Amino acid sequence: MTAGAPAGARGGPFDAVLCDLDGVIRFYEEDGIGALERAAGLPEGTTASVAFSPEVDLPLLLGRITREEWADAIARHVPGELARAFAYAPSRIDPEVVALLRASRAVRPLVLVTNATPWLREDLAALGIDDLAHAVVSSAEVGVAKPDPEIYAIALARAGVPAGRCLFVDDREENVEAAVRAGMTGLHYREAADLAGLLA
Repeated sequence: MTAGAPAGARGGPFDAVLCDLDGVIRFYEEDGIGALERAAGLPEGTTASVAFSPEVDLPLLLGRITREEWADAIARHVPGELARAFAYAPSRIDPEVVALLRASRAVRPLVLVTNATPWLREDLAALGIDDLAHAVVSSAEVGVAKPDPEIYAIALARAGVPAGRCLFVDDREENVEAAVRAGMTGLHYREAADLAGLLA
């Protein structure tokens, strides 16, 4: 068991939950980005396509560049105002999902497994969920990103539970498929009800 987890606890069909952050727990407030794109004569979604392209995004997720350097990389393709608005967009949590995970945490280890930025810890604190998980596996800290098998091995070690007794939750299908290949049960997340049904 991970430090802080309830020793010997059994939580139904799963003994640990490994959960993604963005697209499951956290969501970005990007309404203003679309307005800026329209004002610049760009199709909506252009900035996200640039920001999350592998050549721009992966160095950030592996902890090799700062937020400002990421914004600069985005700004090579879209106006600087757009790039910075996207890079510094605020975020919110889904309180229903957080409540489900807090209840689950009481009976089984919870590990966040996220392709994240170097400032993830500060974000978790600002959102009030820095105590949500027993452990956090951030790509920017461990130097590998989902769906690389190594990040799943790290997460399983942090959970301290065999893969066959773990539930892995992610909003990206390729990440779920990689978890299933590692021996876990996978949930391709769409809504809180999906998670509630498995954790009940």
